[in-house]
Amino acid sequence: MPFTFEAVVAEFGDRFSVSQRVLDPALRISNGPVCLAARLGGIRTLRGVQSFIEAPSARHAWVLDGNTIRPLPQDAPDLVAEVLEGADPQDVPFALGIRLTQEPNELIAVDADEEVLRSGTIAADDLGSEMSIAGLNAKLFPFQARGVQWMWQTAKRTGGLILADEMGLGKTLQIIALLMMDPPPHSAPALIICPTSLIANWVREIRRFAPSLTILVHRGAYRAGIFRDLQVASVVITTYDTMVNDIAVLSSLEWSWVISDEAQAVKNPESSRRQALATIPRRCAIPMTGTPVENTLLDLWSLIDLAVPGMLGEQDVFKVEYPDTVEAAQSLARLTDPVILKRRVAYVAGDLPERIDVDLPVLLDEDLTRQYELVRQTTLEKYPVAGALVATMQLQLFCAHPWLQSRDDVQDHDDADLVASDAAPLMTPKMERSIALLREAFTNRRKVIVFASFNRIGDLLEQAGRDLPTAWWGAINGSTAQEDRQAIVDKFSSFDGPACLVLNPRAAGAGLNITAATIVIHFTPLWNPALEAQASARAHRRGQTVPVTIYRLFYEDTVEQVMIERSTWKSELANETMPLAIRDTEDLTRALQMTPNGKS
Repeated sequence: MPFTFEAVVAEFGDRFSVSQRVLDPALRISNGPVCLAARLGGIRTLRGVQSFIEAPSARHAWVLDGNTIRPLPQDAPDLVAEVLEGADPQDVPFALGIRLTQEPNELIAVDADEEVLRSGTIAADDLGSEMSIAGLNAKLFPFQARGVQWMWQTAKRTGGLILADEMGLGKTLQIIALLMMDPPPHSAPALIICPTSLIANWVREIRRFAPSLTILVHRGAYRAGIFRDLQVASVVITTYDTMVNDIAVLSSLEWSWVISDEAQAVKNPESSRRQALATIPRRCAIPMTGTPVENTLLDLWSLIDLAVPGMLGEQDVFKVEYPDTVEAAQSLARLTDPVILKRRVAYVAGDLPERIDVDLPVLLDEDLTRQYELVRQTTLEKYPVAGALVATMQLQLFCAHPWLQSRDDVQDHDDADLVASDAAPLMTPKMERSIALLREAFTNRRKVIVFASFNRIGDLLEQAGRDLPTAWWGAINGSTAQEDRQAIVDKFSSFDGPACLVLNPRAAGAGLNITAATIVIHFTPLWNPALEAQASARAHRRGQTVPVTIYRLFYEDTVEQVMIERSTWKSELANETMPLAIRDTEDLTRALQMTPNGKS
């Protein structure tokens, strides 16, 4: 079919009406099969109402309006080519398409179909609630199935997205399910970058839900020296700091996926982490965070630019166009919502059980591993008779925090002293994980109960969390007068905003109703599952209207892992008549023989 108006009139003018009035050209961005599509057309105004009339293609300088041929400017196809920067109109990169809709263009008007700017959270709701993925050993909740399908479709079209589901909704499982849709080959593995404290959890979850995926942990003294040493597994897991140190190796191949867990760690565009991460070649990128905007809208620019580079333009221009105002945030959301999936627990409560239990294994680093071994050795040498019992308690104290010190003549270790030491940092891996949970909870205005067997943990949490969003803090332990405890709970419950209440399970594990809390963190494991269940029931009980997420933190390959396993074993035997003491000696022996796999 002829491209020019004159040619089409000469060939078909006797069969159609012909208008000589030149229409204003326009470009409309719509969803294509894979990327976006740019459709050329003209704007016709009739009785004050504008309508878009599409041309046969982006190369045709005319439109057919019913039975009338109407002209576009002769150079309209050339304008399209210039605006699209040489991209195929049927295969427009997502970042370019979105950017064109927001930047004033003197050459040609550009707008987008509503479907292009549709919120990811809303779009996911229209997808199927069930899916079967070969090799995935998990049944996804309906909202998770919708999320995985949306991520799969969106990543293919955009090249990236942000997974911002609230804590407790299984972001890790959804990512694993996404990887299993088309398992990454060893030649182009998936790269997962996360805080050190999350490595053990990623390894554990992948082995549990996708055992066919091979894993390489790139960390420590024996990490890969050349990129081919990375191409030996489906998934490579590393830390942000290792990523910065080894960026030359990690940027030497194209990854099928780059997943950034706790992506608020790279929200600062000027940080070395953020700048290094941006240089890693990848086919698709997914920052994961429940708090995509913490302080300024620049946080969101940083994450979006990692997911879909160039979509929001240059950083300096962005800061001018989107100051930190409500109006700017609303305007920005229209552009970013299509590549963000953010569900709240309350939003999908109907899909969830009343209680979500999440075990979070954490690894001791190399320095803390050496100190752990020293505590075990010196305690056994000092107490050769009662060594096992004393050593396990000392190791429990150390796992809670290395600054906790018990006195030799004290039987009750709850009131262990707090002695700061340069030999160990305030921010241990377990503390780091707890603060990350609190940060997301506080940002989303949630209330949290932290159970810790040692009273000074509350002081350490407050000190470590001094940069967290403003929240109410309180504590109840054995030194809290009985008549004061309910008043503290009432203040926690009535506070208009996020709050954290630190409880000793032996002092406040029963009798209190704290349904204002929807997140429970067990900072220290307990040998007795009944006491742990009583503690969790402070929040998960009659009167609670939304699901409660309960986290159990523990260091892998330490006394804490034995405590978790023993507590689970005892829970499974709760209705049996078998005497529980038969495992006591075995458990103590295992606890003292376990060696943490600490690596720097």
